[in-house]
Amino acid sequence: MEDRRANAPAPRRPHVPLEELPPLWTALARVGGRLPPANRSLSDPVRTIRPGEGFPHTACTRTGPRFDVEVPRGGYAWWYIDAMSDCGAYGLTIIAFVGSVFSPYYVLSGKTQPEDHVAINVALYGRKRRWAMTERGHRALDRSANHFRVGPSHIDWDGGCLSLAIEERGAVFGEPVRGRIRIHPEALVSQSFPLDPDGRHRWHPIAARARIEVAFERPGIAWTGDAYVDSNFGSEPMEKGFRTWQWSRHHVPGGAAVFYEGTRTDGSQFALSLGIDREGRLTPRETPALAKLRTTNWLMPRAIRSEGPARVLKTWEDTPFYSRSAAETRIDGHSALAVHESLSLTRFISPPVQFMLPFRMPRRPG
Repeated sequence: MEDRRANAPAPRRPHVPLEELPPLWTALARVGGRLPPANRSLSDPVRTIRPGEGFPHTACTRTGPRFDVEVPRGGYAWWYIDAMSDCGAYGLTIIAFVGSVFSPYYVLSGKTQPEDHVAINVALYGRKRRWAMTERGHRALDRSANHFRVGPSHIDWDGGCLSLAIEERGAVFGEPVRGRIRIHPEALVSQSFPLDPDGRHRWHPIAARARIEVAFERPGIAWTGDAYVDSNFGSEPMEKGFRTWQWSRHHVPGGAAVFYEGTRTDGSQFALSLGIDREGRLTPRETPALAKLRTTNWLMPRAIRSEGPARVLKTWEDTPFYSRSAAETRIDGHSALAVHESLSLTRFISPPVQFMLPFRMPRRPG
């Protein structure tokens, strides 16, 4: 096993103007004018939920994940996990998909059969990085309320613990990714939230805080840390509902703060600002100002909610249309560790991005 000493903080990188990027990146960034200038700022949403206002939530049928949710033609469902180790040296994200929203094969198929486009995406961060996402067809899928299997990997929920057995191959070079994970939620949330007026897209913060045990044989790593679990569901393609969004979860002493905001395709904006305590109770909360984060290598603009300056600790994912980062923020007067995502669906549907995706996301029919 690898030792658990924390990595030294990475030095800050200077901003690289668009004109100084390598020619291929510059060309991709300019295609169709879809990528914004590097100095573009992100504005506040028009409205956020304020303390004392009601939540536009809907009751779930139960707490915990429900893996047998119906996914209609053109729709999607995913269950998301992120975690950081207690020592600060490691991180991970795992996403289980039905109707894989970022799949070029699902796009080419016309998005008619979501269960024919399924995957379990595994990303390990730290000294031994791995990234795996093999899309499979419906014959590889087995799911019920408490069980989700795609090919050799599966996830099980027993009412108090989420257990994962991972058996995948890394993208490009096919390195084995094999291990087991156990997640113990501190509290469960039984409410989901619509992200659009018609409720076509919904978000369920299953467990804003949890403890995780990670043990991988390949690569050889083992650690414990704090985790987060949620899920998203849609009855139409995600790019039909949204242009962009920013999402972040912040672990704070009393529980967690989650900020979810973005722009829909009709130009309207949405925003959720939630506090979730260690018993799973939800409260509306004031929304801190946006703190700018440095632009990614692919010129993705990033900004995160924070009461003061924020900084990127590590960029976990840096792609033309999506970034995921570990960040340090300030919430309720305390320093907070956060995971942050920026997503541009206008970039995702651009031809250059669709051309590149299969190189990182192979497909097997069964």
